[in-house]
Amino acid sequence: MQLENQQARADEALLQLGRRLRADGYRFTCVTPATHSHVNARPEAQRAHNLRDVFGWSRPFAPSLLSPDELQQLEAAEVLVSQGERLRSNVRWSSLDDLLLVHSAWPTDSSDAVFFGPDSYRFARVIQDYLQHSPKRVQHAVDIGCGSGIGALIIARAAPHAQVSAVDINPQALRYTAINAALAGVTNLSIEPSDLLDGLSGRFDLIVANPPYMLDAGERVYRHGGGSLGAELSLRIVEQARERLAPGGTLLLYTGVAIVEGRDALLEAARLRLAGPELSWSYKEIDPDVFGEQLLEVGYQNVERIAVVELRVTRNG
Repeated sequence: MQLENQQARADEALLQLGRRLRADGYRFTCVTPATHSHVNARPEAQRAHNLRDVFGWSRPFAPSLLSPDELQQLEAAEVLVSQGERLRSNVRWSSLDDLLLVHSAWPTDSSDAVFFGPDSYRFARVIQDYLQHSPKRVQHAVDIGCGSGIGALIIARAAPHAQVSAVDINPQALRYTAINAALAGVTNLSIEPSDLLDGLSGRFDLIVANPPYMLDAGERVYRHGGGSLGAELSLRIVEQARERLAPGGTLLLYTGVAIVEGRDALLEAARLRLAGPELSWSYKEIDPDVFGEQLLEVGYQNVERIAVVELRVTRNG
């Protein structure tokens, strides 16, 4: 109970920090880890000079950069890390449209890191495009592997009448999603631990997912997709979602695929799993070449590129 109360106090302090940053007009566009590394390697970027440096670029800062009450708030939120005479925040805050979202600081090395970046922006656009053009009213939706909660938040705000679930196996992701939902003022969102859809009942009008799709040596939860080249989790989502879609319901899967000698193994596997008259589906490349630095990693020696794709599956009826 004491630990729960301590966590609740830290979460409330983190929420208040987010409200303070938003009121001050803070904004930050999150970049890829490679870009983040390049920018932070510049001589002038070795220490923070403003709040964007502290909470966006994850740079160490002198305590004098912030006011005493700001430092006290950070201490209460339990996000300060000492680096010699300087301090560092172990969370970042990033913007997407009018949303402000807390997630893990750069670099995201820990096994329970909660990632946000360019994939999150593309995933959001996929969902927004669907919601703008779909004739079906969403009553029951779920964001699988919610991370910072961006998919669930977009749906919950666009369909305030709907019951929206955000699920993840990472407790840190559920914690940050709850804070982000409170900051956004969203009340029609339930947040619960689940391995894909295993912990949920019923059928869904909309299932969205932006799963990890890399082969990660450290098997970090936010990054490791499993299988030979990171596609295993995406295929598990397809298999579970096709059984849990309500008539007229849709799965929006935003994911990545390693292309080997021109072959898209994810597309080939999805085609087998989605055969039959009960389902309609489409598949398209959104970006043909992302995370090129991953090709230097073990296991990728035969991969010519990594593409990000959108798979859209609808149950007929």
